[in-house]
Amino acid sequence: MEFPTLEDTVGNTPLVRLVRIDAGRGNILLAKLEGNNPAGSVKDRPALSMIQEAEKRGEIAPGDTLIEATSGNTGIALAMAAAIKGYRMVLIMPDSASQERKDAMTAFGAELVTVTGEAGMEGARDLAASMIAKGEGKPLDQFANPDNPLAHYLTTGPEVWQQTQGRVTHFISSMGTTGTIMGVSRYLKERDPKVQVIGLQPEDGASIAGIRRWPEAYLPSIFDEARIDRVLDIGQHEAEEHMRRLAREEGIFAGVSSGGALAGALRIAEEVENAVIVFIVCDRGDRYLSTGLYAAEQ
Repeated sequence: MEFPTLEDTVGNTPLVRLVRIDAGRGNILLAKLEGNNPAGSVKDRPALSMIQEAEKRGEIAPGDTLIEATSGNTGIALAMAAAIKGYRMVLIMPDSASQERKDAMTAFGAELVTVTGEAGMEGARDLAASMIAKGEGKPLDQFANPDNPLAHYLTTGPEVWQQTQGRVTHFISSMGTTGTIMGVSRYLKERDPKVQVIGLQPEDGASIAGIRRWPEAYLPSIFDEARIDRVLDIGQHEAEEHMRRLAREEGIFAGVSSGGALAGALRIAEEVENAVIVFIVCDRGDRYLSTGLYAAEQ
C-alpha cells in the first residue's frame, strides 16, 4: 500500500454552493475553496508546478537557492514547496504585507527580504531581478513562467468542469499574476467556448491583497487579454464587506480578494438567469486577522 505525500494533497479542493447569499433569478453561486490546499491558498498549485517542471528540465536541483518576489500567498506556497523538496528559498516582498503572511513564510524556513510599502510589488520584482542578475539565486518568476497557468490548465480547470458536470456558465477570478484565470480559461473554453470568463482588478485607489492593476511595464507576460471576456473593477470597501459576508453568512473564512470575487459574482448574477457561476476563494481568512478587517463594525 502506498501512502500519499504532502505534494499529493495539492488540488482537488471542494466546490460548494452558497446557501444564504442568494443570487436570485435561478442563478447558482459556487465557491471553489482554495484555502483547503495544504499551505492555504490557490498558489500551492503553481508553486509546486514551477518547481516540479523546472526540475524535469534540469534547471534546478535540491540544494539550489531560489529567489521570488511575492505579495504573500505565492511566497507561502513556495516556502512550503521548498521545504518539501530541499531548496533554500529567498522571498522578496513589500513590508506592508500582513504579519501572518511573513510569519508563515519563515515558519517554512524561507528567508525574507523586504522593500518599502511605497516601492510595492514593482520594487520587489526589480530587487529580485537584480539579485538574480548578480548570481545570488535562480528565478522561478511567477509573472512570466508558463508553468504557473499550466498548473491551472491541468488541475483547477478540469476540477471546475468535472465538479459542475460541465454546467459552468461563468468563471470569476481575481487577477494578480493572472495564472489562475489564464489556465482555467484555456481549459474551460476548450470544453465550451460559451463559458464567460471574468477577471477582477482593483478600482483606482483601492488596495486589495491578491488583486492587482499592473502598470503596463509590469504586466505579467503570461497574461493574454484574449482569454478574458470581461474585466470588473472592484472597490476596497466592497471587497472587505463581501469578505465579511462570506464568513458571517456562509461560514467561509477567506481573504479580501475572495470577498472581491463574491462581489463580482453577484454583479454578474444581476445580469443573467439560470447561470452556474463559479468564483475562486483564493485563501483563508486567518492570514488577515492582524489587519483588523474582521473586527470592523459594519
